Amino acid sequence: MSEPLLNQQQIEALIPHRAPFLLLSRVVSEDRAAQRLVAELDVRADAFWVPGHFPQPVGPIMPGVLQVEALAQAMAVYVARTEGFGNRLGVFAKIEECRFTRMVTPGETLQLEIVMQKLGSRMGSAVGTASVNGEKACSATITFVIPPESALPHPSGSTAS
Repeated sequence: MSEPLLNQQQIEALIPHRAPFLLLSRVVSEDRAAQRLVAELDVRADAFWVPGHFPQPVGPIMPGVLQVEALAQAMAVYVARTEGFGNRLGVFAKIEECRFTRMVTPGETLQLEIVMQKLGSRMGSAVGTASVNGEKACSATITFVIPPESALPHPSGSTAS
């Protein structure tokens, strides 16, 4: 495997997600002209969801909502690397045309491709596709908004700056 564009530590410098909810292992490529980013998630046997989704005899299957979240995190990395966005936080506004077409299991590498459709100062959208070995597992159109700082929750006792 070639050297990633961004490793997990570099991803953590861009987006606020942390283990166990950081769902990107690395970013492998970015094409600004095509507004495209490709990241990967190593689906690990010790992931927090494995013991309960689903227990034997079925065996663990990565929840679809986590696949969508991983796509959203890839989009967040793309936005964070876009001039003028810096540490602004985007949150889900809409998920459309979401389809799950393949189960994802521990031991597999989930490839996450996003192609930005719109990116404005307060909102954006992208088409995301998650796949394993070229076989589509999930696809969705994801829209996010960037709320004002005053609208974000803050830990008890702290104030927004």
